[in-house]
Amino acid sequence: MIAKVYSAIPNGYDGHLVEIEGTTANSLPCFNIVGMASKTITEARERVRAAIASSDLNFPTKKVTVSLAPAELQKTGSHLDLPIALAILVLSGNLLNSNLNQKLFAGELSLDGQVRPVHGIINIIEAAKSAGFTEIYVPVDNLPEAQLLSGVQIIGVKSLRQLVLHLKGITPLPLPPPVNVVKNTSTGTLSLPDTDYYLDQIRGQALAKRALVIALAGHHNLLISGPPGAGKTLIARVASNLLPAPSPEEQISIAKIHSLSGAEPSLQHTKRPFRAPHHTSSCVSIIGGGPSAAPGEISLAHHGILFLDELLEFPRPVLEALRGPLEDRTISISRAHGHFSYPANFILIATMNPCPCGHLGDPLHPCTCTTNQIQTYRHKLSGPILDRIDLIINVSRVKNSELIDQVAPPINMQPSQNPNSCPEHTSALASIANALVLQSKRYNTATRYNSTIRPSEITNYVPLSPSTAKLLKQAISHLNLSARAYFKVLRIARTIADLCGSSQILPAHLSEALSFRQTLPEH
Repeated sequence: MIAKVYSAIPNGYDGHLVEIEGTTANSLPCFNIVGMASKTITEARERVRAAIASSDLNFPTKKVTVSLAPAELQKTGSHLDLPIALAILVLSGNLLNSNLNQKLFAGELSLDGQVRPVHGIINIIEAAKSAGFTEIYVPVDNLPEAQLLSGVQIIGVKSLRQLVLHLKGITPLPLPPPVNVVKNTSTGTLSLPDTDYYLDQIRGQALAKRALVIALAGHHNLLISGPPGAGKTLIARVASNLLPAPSPEEQISIAKIHSLSGAEPSLQHTKRPFRAPHHTSSCVSIIGGGPSAAPGEISLAHHGILFLDELLEFPRPVLEALRGPLEDRTISISRAHGHFSYPANFILIATMNPCPCGHLGDPLHPCTCTTNQIQTYRHKLSGPILDRIDLIINVSRVKNSELIDQVAPPINMQPSQNPNSCPEHTSALASIANALVLQSKRYNTATRYNSTIRPSEITNYVPLSPSTAKLLKQAISHLNLSARAYFKVLRIARTIADLCGSSQILPAHLSEALSFRQTLPEH
């Protein structure tokens, strides 16, 4: 007799169906697993045997062979523990093949028969839906993520014994309660986020605040240069609290990426990610890769913010590796066992000092760096990378008089949830939300922004008045803009017009967009 059980495993950003076949032979008792199985899967033999025994079920006293098809697909992870155990239970007579029809199973088994959560659960469910399965059984701890997907019945399993009783019709498993999906709040009532970072807590730096609002409203990349203590890092930290909650489609994508990274099942998908890797991070940890071609920080920041503090302290290979993702918003990783692509649609917010000592252009602290030191320091940031950053601003140290005279909540105290307690932050929230609503209507989707306008779409989405077109021609000639910078200026102008509620790009919008193409201070 042949037992057949279906499962799926993550395969890059997608999932792949796996057919588990089992058979027995009259020979000395042994248990073999074949079909390009990794060490994790071959070790499943002991987990499965112990789980079946702990569940008071029978293990065949024959030679048992389990085949994982397709045989040429590299299989790794503990996702196949549960379906392998079910295949063996069919061989031992505890279950029938008919009990498993149109059902797909995934989960790791503990030695006592409990079902543990696995990573990549959304990939597994998407593969099952595409293959036409109507019931999917997953670990109960994976249900919060699994239920983000609709159109298929998903049932949580706590133990192997519980699942067997359900499949035999003795004790049905309880259906999970409906999932509470956090909807995009861009059109709803505004409230302050529960955090310690608000715009009102930043003293001065009006230009940096304006650039931050524009960057978040259109999902543009932002680079802030300035001396130590100017508030660059605080400005970036505030950014994570100015974006609305992700849409249901974005929640699925966020949960999918974080699950693939091996993170514990959680509700991380209900808010946009804010990733801030240290400058000592390796290229693989930022870009992704390794033996299993896992997603890196740029993919974990998908639909959120990637914050690179002290940008020029990162190794140059790491910065150069950002070229493709900043332009294409995806990252492709090639390994001997396959080619994988992960999304990387993030907002880059980076900070840097203008020189190694940090005081270039600071009137209160003379710069002690030589010209060669400054050139070597800035050489890490190549022209192509700088050209891919939409807004570049220089900030100066806040004057002592502004620090003392300006009234703002202390940074270590959380203000009241009353929006009136932080009027600047609340106003920015409303402006960004309104701009995002205009973009969702313009592009007929909640997952596309002004930063993604293609050159062929500029004429349709960025209409220029005659006076604006004349100003643009003068700017191109005077500033010697590259083709990439030209389109970025127009996209930023589109966002500024959205913040002003204007359908047409006016000279004032274009002038402000051009002002954010600043150059770094000279020695």
